[in-house]
Amino acid sequence: MLIIPCPHCGPRPELEFRYGGQAHIARPVDPSPLSDEEWASFLYSRDNERGIHAERWRHIHGCARFFNVVRDTTTDQILASYKTGEFRPEAV
Repeated sequence: MLIIPCPHCGPRPELEFRYGGQAHIARPVDPSPLSDEEWASFLYSRDNERGIHAERWRHIHGCARFFNVVRDTTTDQILASYKTGEFRPEAV
């Protein structure tokens, strides 16, 4: 089981959280001129990187806040966690 460090509540077991997908995805400012293919790409196409990856998580059985985690997907090692709106730590 992963121990996820919530930046608001501290380290907690994985069962208290829900995965929210890839972090730092910018929504189009005006999606109306996008083609169906471009909109589908925004909605469903994500990097499926092997290795270090930034992810969104939500602490549903705690503070209920979203935050970001940098995790190595090959080892499940969590390298950093930080609040939504903050920049990804430079060291990872």
